[in-house]
Amino acid sequence: MPARMKAGQINFSTKEFTIRDVPIPDPGPGQVRVKVGAAGVCLSDVHLISGMIAPLRNADAVRTLGHEVAGTIDALGATVEGWGEGDRVTLQAVITRPWGVDTMGVDYDGGWAEYVVVPEQVLVAIPDNLPFDQACIIPDAVSTPWAAITHTADVQPGEASAVWGVGGLGVHAIQLLRLIGAAPIIAVDPLASARENAMTRGADAALDPTAPDFADRLREINNGRGLDAAFNFAGFQGIDEQILPLLAPGGRLIITGVSGKPFTVENSVSLVAYQHKILGHYGYVPRDVEQLVQLIDWDRLDLSRSVSEHLPLGQAAEAVRRLEEKDGNPIRLVLIP
Repeated sequence: MPARMKAGQINFSTKEFTIRDVPIPDPGPGQVRVKVGAAGVCLSDVHLISGMIAPLRNADAVRTLGHEVAGTIDALGATVEGWGEGDRVTLQAVITRPWGVDTMGVDYDGGWAEYVVVPEQVLVAIPDNLPFDQACIIPDAVSTPWAAITHTADVQPGEASAVWGVGGLGVHAIQLLRLIGAAPIIAVDPLASARENAMTRGADAALDPTAPDFADRLREINNGRGLDAAFNFAGFQGIDEQILPLLAPGGRLIITGVSGKPFTVENSVSLVAYQHKILGHYGYVPRDVEQLVQLIDWDRLDLSRSVSEHLPLGQAAEAVRRLEEKDGNPIRLVLIP
């Protein structure tokens, strides 16, 4: 009888999520098996379970969730070179294919399990002093805002930037905007605790978007100017409509959080006249993860406050509930197999 393991799996057709007893997978050619040390719980996982987002392919698959994963290499498949058993790694979740992208935990099994098999090209070495619980959240929780800031928005030093939704991704966006020299940096969130946390991470100001004087206060902070870059990490309906009138000439709206609802450009003349840009952003490229690991290794970036709590793999459903309901306002909940 083959060795078995626990895995947190979803049936995409029924949206049923459960912890199952499944065979430990073996790596094929060009693959490695990683013993999972820690795996993050992301709002995307919540959306997959609720059905707000769904796979573009294999919509009826049963899939192990988890796209934020770190651990040690446990076994090597044929043809794998340059890696050895025991190597400490974090895993990029997005693989570029000729037909698009494959995402771990969506298009192939992820890391809410004791072991995960992945293509060798997703491996990123991590130093011995970087704990697995911090390393696992670099792909997505940190690398997605990093790519949104440095690639999609191309934020330059001194540009006024604001972040709507300072939870798991947005709070890291605050840190990263500070790192590259954006100024001022404004955190926008209806939760007072989230705003307070953003101020400790490098925001110059934190505002409640539901306040009657919100727009006036935002412009006052920036000496009457609009925003050069505004990031929607919250994904709630109405945010994009709120942001567009607050952009400076040439300003960019970058949408990463998804509401699943349409939005309206109410003033298309302003959009054209001021050359505003509406940009969608998804994921990151391999170099982003490598850059972030290097920045952490050289003490330019600190993720020690980003892990809100550790839960055993068997409590994955409870972790999903806490994140969905913002119970305790977690930045990242991390599963430990």
